[in-house]
Amino acid sequence: MWKSAVVVALLALGMGYLYQNDPELPTQVLNYLRESLPQMQPSGGSEVRPPTLEEAISRAWQILITAPARRWGKVAVGVNACVDVVVSGVGLLQALALEPGSGNDHEVLHGKEDLKEAFIHYMEKGAAAERFFSDKEVFQRIARAAAEYPGAQVYVGGNAALIGQKLASNPQLVVLLCGPVGPKLHEMLDEQIVVPPESLQETDEYHLILEYKSGEQWGTSRAPQANRFILSHDVSNGKMSALETFIASLEEFNPDLVVLSGLHMMEGMGRDLWENRLTEAVDVISEVNNEVPIHLELASMTDKDYMNRILQEVMPIVSSVGLNEQELLFLTQSGGGPHSDLASWDGIPDVGRVSDILLWVLEQHGRADPESESDLTRIHFHTLAYHILATVDGHWGNQVSAVAAGARVASSQACGLQTVDVTKVVLKAPLNFYSSFTEPRESLTVDVMNPVTVWRRGNVSFHLTPVLVCKQPLRTVGLGDAISAEGLLFSEVTSEH
Repeated sequence: MWKSAVVVALLALGMGYLYQNDPELPTQVLNYLRESLPQMQPSGGSEVRPPTLEEAISRAWQILITAPARRWGKVAVGVNACVDVVVSGVGLLQALALEPGSGNDHEVLHGKEDLKEAFIHYMEKGAAAERFFSDKEVFQRIARAAAEYPGAQVYVGGNAALIGQKLASNPQLVVLLCGPVGPKLHEMLDEQIVVPPESLQETDEYHLILEYKSGEQWGTSRAPQANRFILSHDVSNGKMSALETFIASLEEFNPDLVVLSGLHMMEGMGRDLWENRLTEAVDVISEVNNEVPIHLELASMTDKDYMNRILQEVMPIVSSVGLNEQELLFLTQSGGGPHSDLASWDGIPDVGRVSDILLWVLEQHGRADPESESDLTRIHFHTLAYHILATVDGHWGNQVSAVAAGARVASSQACGLQTVDVTKVVLKAPLNFYSSFTEPRESLTVDVMNPVTVWRRGNVSFHLTPVLVCKQPLRTVGLGDAISAEGLLFSEVTSEH
């Protein structure tokens, strides 16, 4: 037994020395040791095996995640809703008689070749993307092929409908959903979801979700991780046609929280439409009662001018924003923020860089400055390996629970489960990182026994927790929406908005 103690002590000393020279190395060593821990037992086998890092984090979440003192009673969600057809991306493209080739991004898809090139471009990055398909007839042919493809699955789709579904799983909540709701979608929605008659339409809007698995190959292209590529020819959502109905319904519904999504859909309609429609949208959103917080859920975009307009005009009139690593990087590139010269993330996004951009958004476009007239006080950032909740002090409570709950649902839902199965997940987050990419910066560590790391920059607090990444994800669509919904469920407003 004393030999084991000496080994552990030497390891601790060694890792401390390594950390001084290379802060990333202890993470790699710990991941290696994690596989060895079960074998480091006395030959008698009488002692209990120490928990793996995944087990320790999962158990700690159970203790950390507690309900807020004040819960939402009614949440209004709008305005993009559709039916998702989920299918193997490579399989569908092969069924369309397309050959593998080189990738190339397209802001708008005009034909099957554009689709193939854009799909390959993002598959090789392992990154999520969403594009508008301009040719209605060709899209309908692709949609039919997708629906008939073996193993194709049909789900509730659209950020608003997905967030609404997730929120409605909480029996204490009443959820209002506004958006283009056709008969198929209406049939699939949770019974607790209220749909205004004005939102019902005769036909459904369909979105095609082309999924790929980690390591999947097509020709010379290989996916570094599982993800999906979305395409649609969706004019109702593209024009945010349900927005006025949504805002008009709020007075009667009287929600505690408003969740808004679908702005990204307007980008595919062309500049002439989005320039005018965005101005109208800002006017309409501004009519919402100031005491009701508004959460904006972002999604994949490609037009820097459009994203910059959202940054300048929409973000200051919402209280909270949810986004992923692609959207965060595009946000800073569009607005000329920190690290905007970075073309793309190299592997797991650097925590320091992410922290810098989040701080910039809250300081330049949020209410980090008490004199600011902006309402933005909260950003929920999610990427595959970790999540960060950044909030202006004095406006939000229960952040530890909120960020941990979002990470927990990402771990379980990706595996198609209700709870986290530690045998099906792996820790990929850095256990050591810096609070900023530039000086002055603080060296920080994730404690797996208490896996929410907290730091402050000015009057902004950051809460980070690792994600236990599903080894073989069953479905990646809607994960971001589930993360944001769960984070909101456990969040609490502590000041007037």
